[in-house]
Amino acid sequence: MLAYLGRRLVIMVLTLAVISVVAFVVIELPPGDFVSWRIEQMSERGMASQEEIDALRRRYGLDRSMAYRYVRWITRFVQGDMGHSLSWDQPVWTLFRSRFPMTVLITALSLLFTWALAIPIGILSAVRRYSVTDVVWTFVGFIGLATPNFLIALVFMYLSYEFFPDIEVGGLLSHRYVAAPWTAAKVLDLLGHLWIPVVIVGTAGTAGTMRVIRANLIDELRKPYVEMARAKGLSEARLIFRYPVRVAINPFLSTVGWVLPLLIAGETITAIVLGMPTAGPLFLQALLRQDMQVAGAYVMLVSALTLIGTRISDFLLVVADPRIRMEGSGEQGAEKAS
Repeated sequence: MLAYLGRRLVIMVLTLAVISVVAFVVIELPPGDFVSWRIEQMSERGMASQEEIDALRRRYGLDRSMAYRYVRWITRFVQGDMGHSLSWDQPVWTLFRSRFPMTVLITALSLLFTWALAIPIGILSAVRRYSVTDVVWTFVGFIGLATPNFLIALVFMYLSYEFFPDIEVGGLLSHRYVAAPWTAAKVLDLLGHLWIPVVIVGTAGTAGTMRVIRANLIDELRKPYVEMARAKGLSEARLIFRYPVRVAINPFLSTVGWVLPLLIAGETITAIVLGMPTAGPLFLQALLRQDMQVAGAYVMLVSALTLIGTRISDFLLVVADPRIRMEGSGEQGAEKAS
């Protein structure tokens, strides 16, 4: 197992290296740069001279080649220095440190919300397939898959303002607690606001995961070993959870890697609509201002989270399915034989 996980770790490092190149090039591809955005801001107060423009490019290192700037950026990033934000004029880590805790909290709670609903609903729909329960949850699942998160957020805001004016939907804290120190009352106020983005972000993930669990479990329930177990008198509950569910859960475990970035992407759109102080709106503003330091660091962090989620999926699959461990042992034996 250690050799299996070691190979996956090497692949993860190489993948991050490729992602860093692609992210840097894509962010730098649009015409102009941070100085162009800065000149637009300066033009509102008066035209900037060419000397001032050249001085700004030298100050921010934008007069160098793209290859030089990439090597300089990735070298510092590997050493733990995310750089200095050009537009906010402060270290990138300082910006993320104030916003990432809320981002991680919303994402983690959304993931738990997704699993807590999707797994039992998927199993129930598969066991009672084509029943009224299955049809209702299938309809709900299709609505969740087809409806964008930002639209759900707008519907929540409309319903709140129309029917529950006392409930504040926007943001994560009431106005009186934004600048207040952390107390028990502030924590309770946060929890009162937190369930809204959690439900909105987790809706799409719940719908997709539910459909995956249902489809895989239906395939397993049709196999001969299930009928044989029933013929031997095994109880239905023990039969379903002891064998088919364990096999049907494997594709679900393999989706952990892409569920995490999808939740963060959904959190970004929801945060913009609801006005939440998380990392998503910060990333959008960095792209609009072409602040490579902030945008690149955000892309690398999300990419690392994606790869970590994939490695978690690999580990869970190895633990849950003995066949994967046997295949890994067979590959090692073949390598030694050759």
